Amino acid sequence: MLSFDAVALPSCEPDFRPQAVAAEIHAWISSEPMRALVGEYGGTLPPASVGDLLAWLDAFSDEHWDFRKHGKVERDQVKAPSFLPDRIDLIRAAATALRLVHPDRPPHTTYDHLLVLGGLGRACLQRTEYAAHLVRDNIVAVSEVAALGSFRPLTETETTLPGLAGSRYEVDAMDVGVRIGFGLDEPVRSESSDGAVTHQSWQTRTYRAVDGPEVHVLAAPSSEPESRRANTPDTYEFWARRFSLRSTDRILVITSSIYVPFQHSDAIRMLAMRYGCGIDTIGFDPMNATIPMAAEATSPDRYLQEIRSGILSMRRLHHALAGSIAA
Repeated sequence: MLSFDAVALPSCEPDFRPQAVAAEIHAWISSEPMRALVGEYGGTLPPASVGDLLAWLDAFSDEHWDFRKHGKVERDQVKAPSFLPDRIDLIRAAATALRLVHPDRPPHTTYDHLLVLGGLGRACLQRTEYAAHLVRDNIVAVSEVAALGSFRPLTETETTLPGLAGSRYEVDAMDVGVRIGFGLDEPVRSESSDGAVTHQSWQTRTYRAVDGPEVHVLAAPSSEPESRRANTPDTYEFWARRFSLRSTDRILVITSSIYVPFQHSDAIRMLAMRYGCGIDTIGFDPMNATIPMAAEATSPDRYLQEIRSGILSMRRLHHALAGSIAA
């Protein structure tokens, strides 16, 4: 079976220093598995600066690997194309090396904050369950947990998942997940915007776990409410404004493995660059999930789509780094 050597993601230790990140981004985007993927689709990575290579890969992946039509289609609504077996083998080998396949254990045993990222209803339940497992089984010690959701309406299919009947939004699924995982009852504090739910709406709930961390569930407003709902960077920023982050803090981010490269890069840009904190991003372990993975969750088109997401996120990070160094 085809395989490549693993490629590291940009590192992010406490007292974050951005000087080495550009080289780490370049190592990921110019790696052997990335070159093989580009070659499979008829391209050749050009010799170029980091910024120019990211721009080239943005255009190339937009043409060949964007099955969501610039975000107009939700991930679970994509009509997957067919792939020949050799191409499937290559895509999976490249995705594995680029850190989109296998979950990693937390690199440290103590964190100041644990962030659980939202997504489709199934992922909300899986990720919150895994976060509770890490805390409950003393795999990590943490004083504060935050589940970061949004006001994306749940589909009818999502509401058939255990515990989600009657839930309306992604943030509701996150709330159900933390209640089940951490054994919580009623929140000790709730706040929300007034009126009907719009892209400007926000919500926070705070729980106090018995002999455990303080747990928060948040839905962020969009930074571009005229055109879209809140995205991952919006939720990072909304959460960070509510806590006094220090440059010595360590943050553990839990998502699904397939989204680790792009959500890790966004976390560096939105949190480490602004507050100096250290960040580790891992995918939950499906072996510890009560709810199984969806059959299509690891299809070849999903990997290609999220490799593109990683490219876009690293391009945003590189642009922010360039501005920071110039300033």
